[in-house]
Amino acid sequence: MKKLFNTKERIVDDMINGFVAAYPDIVARGANPRVVCRATPKPRDEKVALLIGNGSGHEPIAMGFVGSGLLDANIVGDVFAAPSPDLILEGIEEVTGDAGAVLLISRHEGDVINGNAAAMMAEDDGLKVRPLLMYDDISSAPKGQEDERRGAAGTMFIYKVLGAAAEAGMALDDLVALGEDVRARTRTLGAAVSPGISPLTGELMFTLPEDEIFIGMGVHGEPGVGRRKVGPVKDLVSFMVGELLDDRPIEPGATTVVLVNGSGGTTMMELLTIYNEVASVLSARDIPAVLPMIGSYSTTQEMGGFSISLFTPTPDMLKLWQAPHASPHFPHIHGGEGV
Repeated sequence: MKKLFNTKERIVDDMINGFVAAYPDIVARGANPRVVCRATPKPRDEKVALLIGNGSGHEPIAMGFVGSGLLDANIVGDVFAAPSPDLILEGIEEVTGDAGAVLLISRHEGDVINGNAAAMMAEDDGLKVRPLLMYDDISSAPKGQEDERRGAAGTMFIYKVLGAAAEAGMALDDLVALGEDVRARTRTLGAAVSPGISPLTGELMFTLPEDEIFIGMGVHGEPGVGRRKVGPVKDLVSFMVGELLDDRPIEPGATTVVLVNGSGGTTMMELLTIYNEVASVLSARDIPAVLPMIGSYSTTQEMGGFSISLFTPTPDMLKLWQAPHASPHFPHIHGGEGV
């Protein structure tokens, strides 16, 4: 597979250079070139900062979500590698004032270790920083062990809801509690149909027979929990939604937001077809699907596949989900049935 870059050593920095050059009214480079910040932030002594450090290679998450109503900063690591604690600390110091900060951590081992270490270092420096662990992938740990699960595309609900709440002036402890509630209301399950290729090694991230689909494949190519034969997408979606509802039942009439996320090599034609089947399954159970998000946001290079996330918000959360924002790549939420 051909990849377009200058050198492997420059691949991440060239990407950031292009990003900042393309959206100078929204984002800017921090003192450290691996820190991407809002170009026009609110006073940091008045607003709680919201930020995350993560490995690159999954764009547009999370760099593309920096902007008003969303992230104040993203600390960008190497390809598929968490940024160091020192680098995350630099990002925290860049955007945190008296109001404090919420450091989002998607639950993957390196991110957890380095994020928690950076938060402790920031606290030692006198900054009020609260780490918030994000997890939603039901395939990565059984029911009852939710806090052992991986972070997946459903973490986007936390980005948006907390970003809007922080923009509106919510205090630090309230933001953490809100994030924990959003997390508890979210479940995700993914499927992979073809492997991505590492830009560093040029090698396939996994192998899969042409007639099989991996259920539960992780964002770094972590092994799935099962396989299914290729067949009509309605059968695959019906199975996946059933698994999500078995893990966290949704009562008839409960407003539900659906995220259909492409893994990088899945077309919009396919993703819209998948959403149609999700909405049909939910409708048959009298579960109203509203304000969906459909597209490729948390990706693994050109991996073919998708994930389905279900989020049952409170009315206040739903308002925050729809609140105005400005970022290069987080989509604007449009109204739907039942809103």
